Order: sequence, then structure tokens, then C-alpha cells
Amino acid sequence: MSSRLNPYLGFRDNAREAMDFYQSVFGGEVTRSTFGEFNASEDPAEKDKIMHSELTTTSGFSLMASDTPSSMELPTSSSVTVSLSGDDEAELTGYWEKLLDGGTATMPLSRAPWGDSFGMLVDKFGTNWMVNIAGADSASAAAS
Repeated sequence: MSSRLNPYLGFRDNAREAMDFYQSVFGGEVTRSTFGEFNASEDPAEKDKIMHSELTTTSGFSLMASDTPSSMELPTSSSVTVSLSGDDEAELTGYWEKLLDGGTATMPLSRAPWGDSFGMLVDKFGTNWMVNIAGADSASAAAS
């Protein structure tokens, strides 16, 4: 397998719910392992928590996540934002609308000064997202 870079999201007790949500947004398949399957936690209350999960889609997306054990600190803020970009307006607008369900738009998806459609949101799990849809001028420039 070639090297790749994947977003890896940390949650406190709701990684399963979050990954099911992201699967409803992007499609694809989710694989999961629990702390109990690997005897990875001494706390019996964590046996069904997600030690590792990965969503892979036919579009080539890969998103990973886990629950942070109660014995570890879970950062409450992050400078990391997951970015979606491309030129398929219908596809990317659909992702935007699904991610926004229960979340908050911090910058509405609209025409940006550089000619693309761009927006930022925080989903209902606290994950930051940016969506950039290439405008006609950007798509023409990329083709030449």
C-alpha cells in the first residue's frame, strides 16, 4: 500500500454515533474495533467503546476515529479542519447540507472572492469542516 494522510478524529464516548453519521453523509463502509476486543482498557465500562474505526468510500475518502479513554485528556479545541473540495457542485453541496444537519455554519456556503463557492461549518459532533466547490473559471483553468 502506498502512503496516505488521513484525518483521525477523537471523541468522548460517541465515536460510533459520529462514524455512523459520517457514513450517512459520505456513504462507504465503516470498520470498527472496540477496546474490549483487544483488552485495551482496564475499565469495564469502556469495553464497547471504539478503539479504532475507519470509514472508506468509493470516492477514495478515508476518515478515522476513536473514543478517547476516560483516563486520557480529550482536547476541547483544535486548529484542525477537515476540507472537502472539488468541482462537482451537486455532490459537494449535498455533503455540506448533510454535515450541517444539527451543526452550525460559521461561514455560509456562498460565492467566494476567488470565484469558487466556499463555506465553513462545525458539525453536531464539534468537527470543523470547509467545503470549496470550484467555480467555472477555476475548473476551466485546471483543464488547460
